[in-house]
Amino acid sequence: MSQSQVIIADDHPLFRAALKQALCQCIESGSQESNCPQDETILETDNFNGLITLIEAQSAIELVFLDLHMPGNIGFSGLTRLLNHYPDLAVVMISSEDNPDIMRKAIDLGACAFIPKSADFTTIARAVNTVTDGNIWLPEHLLAEQEQQKHHKREQSQDKKLAEKLAQLTPQQYTVLELIADGQLNKQIAYRLNIRETTVKKHVSAILAKFEINNRTQAGIAFQQLNAAHNH
Repeated sequence: MSQSQVIIADDHPLFRAALKQALCQCIESGSQESNCPQDETILETDNFNGLITLIEAQSAIELVFLDLHMPGNIGFSGLTRLLNHYPDLAVVMISSEDNPDIMRKAIDLGACAFIPKSADFTTIARAVNTVTDGNIWLPEHLLAEQEQQKHHKREQSQDKKLAEKLAQLTPQQYTVLELIADGQLNKQIAYRLNIRETTVKKHVSAILAKFEINNRTQAGIAFQQLNAAHNH
């Protein structure tokens, strides 16, 4: 992990600083070398477009901390976009939200952890070590609840199903789906992406087939499930 690069994407400078400090401590304790990573090892941005720019510019990014509510990121759309476009990334959601349903949804949609901003350094370090070991991390009380509350099963499986369908899409198809959900017509999508309208139609057909639905309205509604967290 000390070799790899990490991005903290959050629009609160104080929280970014605290998380960076926790990460340094975590990386120190988890490696043979007790050097805190150099500044270029942990990158920072305060908006989603900046995050994409950093990922595109750096080939060594392995871990992203993504704020649930940040300029350019609505609900879980940022999470699923990252997982679709950069499948090798591990994404940790961070948020002042501590709603258990939102945390579960994040994990079901493919996040490898959900860290509440109220977490202390020790908890953040434990979460990061868990993730870098290849495991899922949630607050302990939530993991315990998850064992007890089986009635969440159906809701989880819906989110997992959606995540699986989104993972089947190519990055171009994913972008077309985003624009459909935004209410754009094929002609507008073609113009926006600088592709032919016939190409857009092929993408739409492929999306409908992969989602096993009949029309673009249903596709848009499915995608908008990702924004549910934004409405809380």
